[in-house]
Amino acid sequence: MRGFGGGMGGLMAQAQKMQAKIAKVQEEIAAMEVAGESGGGAVKVVITGKHECKSVVIDPSVVDPEDVEMLQDLIQLAFNSAQTRLSEISEERMRKEVPLPPGMKLPF
Repeated sequence: MRGFGGGMGGLMAQAQKMQAKIAKVQEEIAAMEVAGESGGGAVKVVITGKHECKSVVIDPSVVDPEDVEMLQDLIQLAFNSAQTRLSEISEERMRKEVPLPPGMKLPF
């Protein structure tokens, strides 16, 4: 019985260590800023690691009062680009800091 308890204690310590690493990486990701763009850089969106929009920059050349829909599409594409990039960076950072067996994923 004694060996089992020691093994569980070690397992618990490893789990706590992993939790601390995950929390640290999540904090770092939350503090990040990631940019996305569309229209060849005509629209740029910056979001934080908390998925909050920090800024939107629009080149005046794409502002056409007759085609507001195109501008809306460009903003949406730039935002989605930033979201995708943030997801990729987050996953990469998490994989680097907390290696898991193939096929296992952590929730973010």
